[in-house]
Amino acid sequence: MAEERAETKAAAPSPEPSPAAGGGGGGGDGYREFNGRHEFPSNMLKGVLAIAMWIGPIYFNLFLILLSLLILPFSKFIVVSGLLSIFMFLPMDPHSKTGRSLARFICQHLCSYFPTILHVEDIHAFHPDRPYVFGYEPHSFLPIGVVSLAELTGFMPLPKMKVLASTAAFYGPFLRHIWTWLGVAPAERKVFSSLLDAGYSVIVVPGGVREVFLMELGSEIAFLKSRRGFVRIAMEKGCPLVPVFCFGQSNVYKWWKPSGKFYQQFCRAIRFTPAWFWGIFGTFLPYQLPMHVVVGKPIELKKNPQPTVEEVLEVHGQFVQALQDLFERHKARVGYPDIQLKIL
Repeated sequence: MAEERAETKAAAPSPEPSPAAGGGGGGGDGYREFNGRHEFPSNMLKGVLAIAMWIGPIYFNLFLILLSLLILPFSKFIVVSGLLSIFMFLPMDPHSKTGRSLARFICQHLCSYFPTILHVEDIHAFHPDRPYVFGYEPHSFLPIGVVSLAELTGFMPLPKMKVLASTAAFYGPFLRHIWTWLGVAPAERKVFSSLLDAGYSVIVVPGGVREVFLMELGSEIAFLKSRRGFVRIAMEKGCPLVPVFCFGQSNVYKWWKPSGKFYQQFCRAIRFTPAWFWGIFGTFLPYQLPMHVVVGKPIELKKNPQPTVEEVLEVHGQFVQALQDLFERHKARVGYPDIQLKIL
């Protein structure tokens, strides 16, 4: 179903470019726009349920541990912790039909909830028989917009896609089940390479945990200057690099986080950023604000099994410039004419 939807969309006549799109922003025969609310009719109840299944396990695990620690005898707290530990390592089937059905429900109703609008500058540049490396920015508090690129959403004409996320997520009871079914994999070099070898396109958020620490109100942060590993792997495999930027993602939650060197080192050590974020009525429900995910044209790369530092720096510079240009081309037409992108 998802693949059929993507193929149908790609074959359909392109929409009229927006008057504000400019020369490179929204015109051209390959431009496509997918609105989650139009593609997947939903309602508030289904949207809330999808969000609860997606990030609910984070809150559930923390609440259960804190509640057990505060009100139960220590011996029973150990029992609760032991049961959670079992779920951390309990074998699971990543191809479970039930699990994948839940994941499809989450993807589709998350796209509809905000809604998420995907803008692809040239959909004809993507071929279903080859893998791509998508460099997605920003991380924000949670990179929710990646759902528009997910395999189960079906907007992109790519039948096999995975998202890389912090390895910490895969030690969370219940969370690792949901995220695995959603097509998320640990952000490890070996996993990254093996996915590309298996023909999967991979979505990576280069800024990661550090980017969350650097978040600022009123601007977007992309921590990219020292993040070159994803570029090296793309060069080694000969996979095109694709710049992606999500507008509006940083606004769907309000947030507060500590500051200071110790906090930064702690975040890097645990590969996670402990902070407080909230949405509607102070809950985990994000605000229903549109998110615009813009996908640039692939940067073609020749396979280079052992790229030099200079070669990696050159391609990395091309990617950073492509992302900056993508941001500038689209920011006005999607409603953020004054926002600035800081590449650190």
